[in-house]
Amino acid sequence: MTLSLGLAVLETAGKIAKGAGDAIMDIYQTEFTVATKGDKSPVTQADDAAEAIIIDRIKKEITNDFPIVAEESVAAGRIPDVSNRPFWLVDPLDGTKEFISRNGEFTVNIALIELGKPVLGIVHIPAKGITYFGGREGAFMEEPEKPTRQIQCRRIPNNGISALVSRSHADEATNEFLASFTIKERVSAGSSLKFCKIADGTADLYPRFGRTMEWDTAAGHAVLQFAGGRVTRVDGVPLGYAKPNFENPGFIALGAGPLDGFKG
Repeated sequence: MTLSLGLAVLETAGKIAKGAGDAIMDIYQTEFTVATKGDKSPVTQADDAAEAIIIDRIKKEITNDFPIVAEESVAAGRIPDVSNRPFWLVDPLDGTKEFISRNGEFTVNIALIELGKPVLGIVHIPAKGITYFGGREGAFMEEPEKPTRQIQCRRIPNNGISALVSRSHADEATNEFLASFTIKERVSAGSSLKFCKIADGTADLYPRFGRTMEWDTAAGHAVLQFAGGRVTRVDGVPLGYAKPNFENPGFIALGAGPLDGFKG
């Protein structure tokens, strides 16, 4: 079964992400507690509340026909079979460490995967009221008190690249990779916001070699690819989805055009 992925579905998914974001912000204003999951990563009641909203509303407002792979559900052992069918990837609160530190750089991620590729993605930034949309009609950015606008990656410049690095997960492999290129500026950012900064033309490159899961990347990947960018493995092969255990290899997210010295 397939889903007709028009603007109406993209807009509905965006409203769902915003609803989850509202619940997150309600908790953000409180003295919330922090627990630790089996993989040693932090989790708060905001993660669980947002995920419950997203799962319920996708089923009721879009379709109940596709499995939903959501971070906290997987952590609890609820892992659906996604073989040979479209499925949703949900990270209800991407950047939990940013949420805990209250720096605002956390997102709500919703993506739809078909044949191993993201075909729809929503990245909502609750603390800023900004939402990025990616689908077959293109990539769009919605900001408070501004009209929604279509966005595109800029062409990667030859005279100095703006590179994004993870605020919470910097590593030596990233430094070694970036040493091969002319870097004009290095910007730290949290969560899937890094994909979106490339998609809206304010950055060029985001290498990531540490552990990530598919729900961390799928929504931002969709926004970026529909803005004219791409996400590849380190060997240049496009990053795919529905992998064993939903775990990603190292990857490179890029803007438009070639990156000299990289075959992706």
